[in-house]
Amino acid sequence: MSQGCSDAGFCTMGAMKPNQHFNKKVEVKLRAIELSAYAGINKIGDVITSYTADATIGLGKRNALQIKVPYFFVYGLLANTQGLSDVSVSATRTLWTKNNYQVSLTLGSKIPTNQGDKARSDGRPLPNYYQTSLGTYDGIAGISLLSRGWLIAAGYQMPFNANQNQFLWGPWFSASDYDSTTALLYPVCKEIRRGNDVMLRIEKSIRASRLTGHIGLLPIYRVTPDRITDKFGKRISVKGTTGLALSAITGFSYSFSTRSGIKVIFGYRLSQRYYRPEFNRLSLDGLSREAVVNVGYEFRF
Repeated sequence: MSQGCSDAGFCTMGAMKPNQHFNKKVEVKLRAIELSAYAGINKIGDVITSYTADATIGLGKRNALQIKVPYFFVYGLLANTQGLSDVSVSATRTLWTKNNYQVSLTLGSKIPTNQGDKARSDGRPLPNYYQTSLGTYDGIAGISLLSRGWLIAAGYQMPFNANQNQFLWGPWFSASDYDSTTALLYPVCKEIRRGNDVMLRIEKSIRASRLTGHIGLLPIYRVTPDRITDKFGKRISVKGTTGLALSAITGFSYSFSTRSGIKVIFGYRLSQRYYRPEFNRLSLDGLSREAVVNVGYEFRF
């Protein structure tokens, strides 16, 4: 999550969600609404917060539909922005349920709410770190193996288009010395099409009657490079944008009753792919986080 996976979408969708509960006797027919608040910070010091409504609806014995709608706030050195973020929709089917484990499959999509092209009030384009939407339509697939003590999940996310971000350094050179220097901290990302990502979640759970703790690793590997439009108008693949982002994830959940409970998740970046060292190890897509925390309340009915 400290890679920014919650922004990109797939590692909190369906079969890939953290802190899942295994119970052979429970059929997938529950309905649940989770309201959560998220906060993250990147290496430069930009703060990203979001508030998300996450609804899950059971369809029969083995199927479930999930819809997530986040609202983002970004407090940065160049500007403050806010707005509705990308909507995630996914369908999950439980393929097998045995005495000790179950296997589930998820297919889904992420739908942009804008083109990722927000600009400052003076018209200067802003980096992806200030965008409330990634600006791309993405296809998502995942599978998980869940037992009473372990969750192992894998997923794949593929963007189908480039966004319309226009951030280049040139428009900032006529700004104040402070703003022009600050703009240089961010990598150029004009009309970025993110590369494809593969994720693996490995999570150990310790359960009591009402309290559950979990700890795990979340590696995300970008298998294809990001592509942007350079200052000459040429489409290029950017070297250094593939590779591994690794985060440690821990948290807990507490059930007040069979109908409600709270969840807390904390993520910390252990290692991350980056464009070049002179860009403070920031990624072009704006998904870099040093640490994140997510607090949620879930109501089941």
